Amino acid sequence: MNNPSLRAGLAAGFMALGLLAGCASYETRSAAPARMENGVFVGAGGMTLYTFDKDAAGSGKSVCNGPCAANWPPLFAGDADRASGDWSIVTRDDGKKQWAHRGKPLYFWIKDQKPGDRTGDGVNNAWRIAKE
Repeated sequence: MNNPSLRAGLAAGFMALGLLAGCASYETRSAAPARMENGVFVGAGGMTLYTFDKDAAGSGKSVCNGPCAANWPPLFAGDADRASGDWSIVTRDDGKKQWAHRGKPLYFWIKDQKPGDRTGDGVNNAWRIAKE
């Protein structure tokens, strides 16, 4: 390939493709962290998500820490994740990031064993299935 203008055109094309690929990967990191399935929010593995009545919506905090979080694992957010729409990110006491929907932090329940289980609803009259 001895044609300099052809070489420059190909290089510009590859750079444009690289930029588009970078934008596409950014979008996936900003996608909703959960999906609606049978009327409730579930995480990536299809496991039911819950909210905790003691978490104040919009406070930016989770009050379920330590032993509580061992039983109710948070729906963690990654460093590259970004809040969007009804989805926000709260900072936990340990500094880790957790997803929240409409300001309420989201959790899994350790006793749910398979996708579709909803055994955490109503536990201690404080845990609720996360819904729209």
